[in-house]
Order: sequence, then structure tokens, then C-alpha cells
Amino acid sequence: MHIKTTVLLVSALALFAAGCSRRGSTASYTQKAFIMNVPAQFRVYGPDTPGAKALADEIFAEWNRISEEFSYSDAYSITSVVNKKANTEWVPVTDEFMRLLLLGLDYYRLTEGAFDITFAPLWPLWKDAASSKKLPGKEDIEDALKSIGSKYIEVDTARKMVKFSKPVEINMGGLLRCYCFERAYKILKERAPSYPVQLRLGGNTLVYGKRPWKYRVPDPLNKGKNLGMFAFEEGMVIASSGRDVFVEIEGKYYSHILDLRTGYPIKDFSNLAIYYPGIENENFLASAALAVMGREKAFKLLGSVKGSAAVWIDGSGKTSFQFNDASKAKWEEDRNFMDRLLDR
Repeated sequence: MHIKTTVLLVSALALFAAGCSRRGSTASYTQKAFIMNVPAQFRVYGPDTPGAKALADEIFAEWNRISEEFSYSDAYSITSVVNKKANTEWVPVTDEFMRLLLLGLDYYRLTEGAFDITFAPLWPLWKDAASSKKLPGKEDIEDALKSIGSKYIEVDTARKMVKFSKPVEINMGGLLRCYCFERAYKILKERAPSYPVQLRLGGNTLVYGKRPWKYRVPDPLNKGKNLGMFAFEEGMVIASSGRDVFVEIEGKYYSHILDLRTGYPIKDFSNLAIYYPGIENENFLASAALAVMGREKAFKLLGSVKGSAAVWIDGSGKTSFQFNDASKAKWEEDRNFMDRLLDR
């Protein structure tokens, strides 16, 4: 490298670092946890962030409450109580449980059964497949499907009660991360911090306060690399990744997202990341429900959600985009550090 080029590069690096410092790209306070079996993170930005720890504690406490109260595996959760009793009697539930249950039933109808909160019998089969490296037997899957079906859930909204017309089990895990963001946003609105806040739960992110936010979408075929990123000033990104591989047989990967109509993982899918401009009006759809519908149907629905944007990555790594006309999010292709620095 020529001396002149080296000097220019060093100068550019210094300016770049100074620029980052001025923009406040580094969080002034970060708090981490592990909730719902995924990493959770709370970050705030700015020179003056009073009450940041108390705010993080409150949000994480609420997320832990949701995780515990609606847990499928906790013997004392409301979900477990319903699963134990609703086969033989009407079971009273809370307003909160009823709201989530009705949402799950809406997704069941919207996806024509591909998204189903009664998927519990299939889960052990695919967990065993992950450890044995062998696909579940066709007969085992068919038997499990016989014990699945949200159509067997009876709801009395007036009395706030639930009953099963056939023995099934509810697992609302696919709804809870989005619900955690709803609850967190309510807390943020009530506390009204004077500084920007970013929340992450697994692959999802919610921001409060305007600033140049980035959400990086990983390259599903190249670990440690990104395909690009959404750039936005406010809103949230909800994502589902099918490359969290359960099992690989003869070089073929199988997603952890199941199509409950077939009992098998969805095909030709790597990742779906959706930007929504906000959460306050509840005008958003869970990414897992959209993923099981397939790209065309998912994009058609998202086209009606004002301000939304999405990237769909198929099994071979090919990207497809959907941007609502009113969307303020931008997609930026990922380039390595030096390319970005030298604008190559």
C-alpha cells in the first residue's frame, strides 16, 4: 500500500471513529437476561439516562411474568391448568389469557391451519429427530396430527371460559415474544424516558425514541455474515429463522418451524424479517404465522399493513423484498468494513 493511501486510510479511520462517538452509537447502559429460552437485551443511548436500570428491571420482570404465567411446561401456569382440566370441564381464564387465545385462533384461521397453538404432540418427535439425526416415522407424525387441532377449542368469551371438545393441549409460545413487546411498549409510554431505548428478545427488536436504528439480517448460509440491514428511525422488527436447524440428513436441512397441516417443517425457507412502523395500534402479524403461509401469501398480507417492509430468504439464500408504499424503512446491502469505509 502506498504511503499516501495509508495516510488517507488512517485519517478516514480516525474520522469514522470520531463520527461514531458524536452520534452516540455506543449504548450508555446495557442490561442482559435470558428469557423464554432466548437472549434478552435492554440498551439505552445518550449522555444522561436516569432510571435506566429500574426501567430495565421492570421490563424484564414483566417478560418473566409472561413467560411463567403462560408457560407450557410449568405445572402451575394458567396454560397447564387449562390443559389439565379443559378436556372434561369449562375452565375460567383471565382476560389476558383469553386475548392471547383468541389471537392464536385467528392465526389458525388466517393460515388455514398451518399455525396451530395445539402443536404439542409433534414437538417431542422433532426434538428426538434433532438428537438421533433421523426423521420421525410417517406413522408417528400421522398419529400426532390426530391429537392436534385448534378447531377443538371451545371459547365462551362472555363467561371467559375455555373447554376442549377433544383432548388437545395449548402452547402459546409462538405468540408470547410479540406480546412481550406490547407490554414493554406500554411500560415505556407510561415511564416516558427522555432517552432512546432498544429492546431485543431473540431475533426481535423494538425501539423507543427516534434515532438512526439498524437491524442486521444474518446470512443464513454463511455464519457470522450479514445479508444487509433495515435502517429506520422508529418501530420494530419481528423475525423468524428457519436455519435454527433441528436435523440434517444427507446434507438436507430441516427448519424448526412446522407446518401443522402436514406435521413437517416448512420447505424452502431460511429467514423472514418484518419491519413494522409501530406497535401501538396492534397492526402487526407474528412472523412465524406469516412464514408458514409462504412468501406470496405473506407478502400479500403485509402489503396491506401500512408502513411495513419485509425480506424473505428462501432455502438457497435468495432474497425477496416487500415494501409498503408508506414504509420509511430502508434496506442497506451489507458490505465489509473496508468497502463501507472506502465506499467501494
